[in-house]
Amino acid sequence: MLANIVKGFILCIMLVPTISYSQQDTLLAILTEELEREFSILSKVEVPVYYMNYRAEDSKTLSITANFGSLMSSTMQHSRLCQPTVRLGDYSFDNTHASSEFYGFGDVSRARTIPINNQDKAIKQILWRITDIAYNSAKEKYARLKSRDEEKEAGDFSVEEVVKYHEPAQPVEIDIPYWENLAKKLSAVFENEEDVLTGSVYLDNTSDRKYFVSSEGSSVVQNTQLIQIHVIAHMVNENKEVVDLYKSFSASSPSNLPPIDSMLIETKQMLATLKELKNAPYADPYTGPAILHPRAAAVFFHEIFGHRIEGHRLKSDEDGQTFKEKVNAKILPDFINIYSNPTLARYNNTDLNGYYRYDDEGLAARKISIVEEGVLKSFLMSRSPIENFSTSNAHGRSQIGMAPVARQANLIVEAHGGLSEEDLRLALIDECKKQGKQYGYYFKDVTGGFTQTSRYSPNAFNIMPTLVYRIYVDGRPDELVKGVDLIGTPLAMFAEVVAAGKEHGVFNGICGAESGSIPVSAIAPSILVRRIETQKKPVNNIKSEKPILENPQAQQTIDK
Repeated sequence: MLANIVKGFILCIMLVPTISYSQQDTLLAILTEELEREFSILSKVEVPVYYMNYRAEDSKTLSITANFGSLMSSTMQHSRLCQPTVRLGDYSFDNTHASSEFYGFGDVSRARTIPINNQDKAIKQILWRITDIAYNSAKEKYARLKSRDEEKEAGDFSVEEVVKYHEPAQPVEIDIPYWENLAKKLSAVFENEEDVLTGSVYLDNTSDRKYFVSSEGSSVVQNTQLIQIHVIAHMVNENKEVVDLYKSFSASSPSNLPPIDSMLIETKQMLATLKELKNAPYADPYTGPAILHPRAAAVFFHEIFGHRIEGHRLKSDEDGQTFKEKVNAKILPDFINIYSNPTLARYNNTDLNGYYRYDDEGLAARKISIVEEGVLKSFLMSRSPIENFSTSNAHGRSQIGMAPVARQANLIVEAHGGLSEEDLRLALIDECKKQGKQYGYYFKDVTGGFTQTSRYSPNAFNIMPTLVYRIYVDGRPDELVKGVDLIGTPLAMFAEVVAAGKEHGVFNGICGAESGSIPVSAIAPSILVRRIETQKKPVNNIKSEKPILENPQAQQTIDK
C-alpha cells in the first residue's frame, strides 16, 4: 500500500511544469524530453514502469604515454555515453531485487554512444532504442523474480527527495603540448640507467560533464575533472630478478598538481629507492608487530573495512556480511573514529579523488559518521534499503554502464591521542620485545590491495606494499626488504590495532568492484598493529639467457 501511495505522489510531482533550462544545455533538454515521453507511455503498459532515469557523460580525455624521455602515444578523445535505468514493480519489490539466481546487484544497462553534436533526432532515436532494450530485459527479470516468490524484507528502492542542480558548462581547454612535455620530462629521469627495463609515464586528463534526469523529477548536471599521472619503473638485478616501483600524482585541476620540479624530485627519489630495492633481501613469511605508514593504513582501512560497510552487500546471501549484526557494537579501539565525506574536496592541500557533489543516483553528497569511538554506527547506503537503514546517504556510485550500488568515496580515519612517530617506533620495539621478535615491520608505501567478501571464499584481504623496512630491536639501522604481501582477515586484524600516530596521509586511487571502476580516497594516521601476517609475493624473473647485445642505455653512458 505504501508503495502505491508514494508512486502516486511522485507522479503528481511530474505534473509540475519543467524548469526552463533547455536554453542553457541542449543535451539536458533532449534527455528530459525523451525521458518524459518514454515514461508517459511505459508507465501505462501492462507491466508498467514505476521509475526511469537517464545518465549521460560527455567526456574529453587526453591520454599520453612516454618512455625514457620519448613520447610513445598521445590521443585526445571526445565522446558521449548514455545509460538508461528502468524499474518495474514498486519501491518495495522490483526487477533489481537481489536474488541468488542473478549474479551481482541490480540490473546492468550498458551505456551506449550518443552523438556529440546535439542532433535532437539522432540522440532521441538512440535513447528510444536503448530504453526499449532495457525495458524488455527488466520485464523478463521481474517476471522470473515474481514467480520465485522472493522475500520482500527491506524494499528494493528508497523514497528520496527530488533534487535540482545545474552547474554551468565550463570550457575545457587542454594544453596538449604542455602535458606531452611533462610526461617526457618525468620519464627522462630513467634515461641512461642500464638496469632499468622500463621507465614509463602514463598520463590521463579527463573532463566530464555528467547528466542525471529521472521520472521523479530530479535533474542534476555537474562537472568533474581528474588528472592522473602514473610513473612506473622496472629494474633487473644480477640474479635476473625484476623489481618495480610506482609513483602517482592526481588532482582535480592542473593548478593543484605539484610543481613539475617537485614531481621530478620525487621521481628521482623513486629511482634511487628502486636501485636500493633491487639488491635488498627477500623477506620470509612473518607474524608479529608492525607499523603501517598513513598511506598504507589508508589502503588497509579501505580494503578490510570500507568494502564491508557498503550497504548493498548486506542484502546478498552470497556475501559474508561481516558487520551486519554489529551496529552499536565495538569493532575497533575506542580512540578511532571513521566517517565518509564525499563533500571534502581537499585534505592538507591534496585533492581527493573521492570528492563529488551528487552521487550517481542524483542525491546530494553528505558527511556520514560510520564509527564513533570504536563503535559501528552506520553503513554506506545507495537507494537500495537494508534492514534499519531505509534511505540513501548518497553513496550510490558506479562507472557509467553499470548499476550504482553503495561504494566508498572519501573514507577518513581519525584517532585521538595519537603518538609521535618516535613514540610509535618505541612502542613497536617494546611490543617486539614482549613477543620475543628481533624486529618488527614498517610498511611505508603500498601500490594497492584487494579483498574477498563472499561467504564462499575466505574473507581475507591482501595489501601489496612497495616499500617495507625491518625495524630492529637492537638498534641496527632500518633494513629495506622486498617480496612482502600483507594478508589477514578483518576481525582478527582489527583486534590487533593498539595505537595510532598523529600525522595523517592520503591515498588516492581507482577502486574496482561490481559497479565498475570509480575514483576513491582514503585518509588515515599511522597505526601500530600487535600482530600482522605476511606472505611471499611471486618473484618475476627474466627467463632468457643474457642478451647477446649490450643494453643501449649502457652504451650511451659509455659514449658520454
